[in-house]
Amino acid sequence: MLIGKPSPDDMSLHPLRYQWAYDLYNQAVRNTWFPHEIALKEDLDDWAKMTEDEKHAVKFLMAFFNPAELIVNRSIALGIYPYLKSPECHLYLAKQMWEEANHCVAFEYVLETFPFDRENIFSLHLSVPSMVAKEAYINKYMKRMTEDTLAIETTDGKKDFIRNLVATNIVMEGIWFYSGFMVALSFRQRNQLRNFGSMINWVLRDESLHLKFGINLVHNILEENPELLTEDFANEIRDIIVEGVNLETTYNKDLFPQGILGLNAEYVNQYVQYVADRRMEELGLPKFYNATNPAKWMSTATDVYELVNFFEAQNTSYEVDGHSATVKKPASPSQGGDEDKPEPTAPSIPSGVGE
Repeated sequence: MLIGKPSPDDMSLHPLRYQWAYDLYNQAVRNTWFPHEIALKEDLDDWAKMTEDEKHAVKFLMAFFNPAELIVNRSIALGIYPYLKSPECHLYLAKQMWEEANHCVAFEYVLETFPFDRENIFSLHLSVPSMVAKEAYINKYMKRMTEDTLAIETTDGKKDFIRNLVATNIVMEGIWFYSGFMVALSFRQRNQLRNFGSMINWVLRDESLHLKFGINLVHNILEENPELLTEDFANEIRDIIVEGVNLETTYNKDLFPQGILGLNAEYVNQYVQYVADRRMEELGLPKFYNATNPAKWMSTATDVYELVNFFEAQNTSYEVDGHSATVKKPASPSQGGDEDKPEPTAPSIPSGVGE
């Protein structure tokens, strides 16, 4: 069984029982990157020309993403890792936790590079009601996983595990993060903040694997525990996702109080509903919103390919904290409109996960 209390009998990696988890681990290792390999300082000229509303959007994203990565790490450490028996899943989760820490460093690098009021940005997730509500939502499910009364091998315990997994992996990483990624990458679509956009693409590439792992985990747990497959529990999972969408809708109104060129809260929230429908379908649930994708350019911006296509490596020269360096990185086709300026190349996103 995949879920339960690990025992000494669960400490042997071979024979592999969950090949998909081991494959994701190996792909994640191949995808390793480091934030300071990206020359963010080259974006400062763009920043100086941006409007106050555009700057507000970037600052608001950083105020959410920075603590959110640490929250995800805590959720993995306290609410997911301890309840899985599979060594190959433990391998992947260990790499994911490193990636979440790496993302936190990446966003710290953004705060160090741009002329931000760091103290103000760090305070926003504690003072802006829409951000406070999102964190309370996640903590509600994560807290249950640390309570002494949780019995993971019971039906109720397994349901608690899936509730937490849906809230943190499907909603937070698979919907909220994608909403923010779309906003961040929209600047590069307008030929702004190109290196910041490349960093977001690297983060998005990692998060797509995190999402793939979470969806596979839910499906495998349900397959091994058919007693969980009830209409009531399916409706409850749908309601958890809908609640998350409602919270993101309110947050995006704070993100775009007036809107910016080609982007406003209504546009982003339609994208959120579209992504939420995708997540429900990936979990085997029917669509809830039947929303169309207003940001079809995201499919091109994220280079969607099949998960089984591992990345071919090439030598790519670019700036490392303003100093020339040559590193070995996965290759990908150039992004639309970016052909004239070399930058760290963002790799492929697995099919069915990138939007």
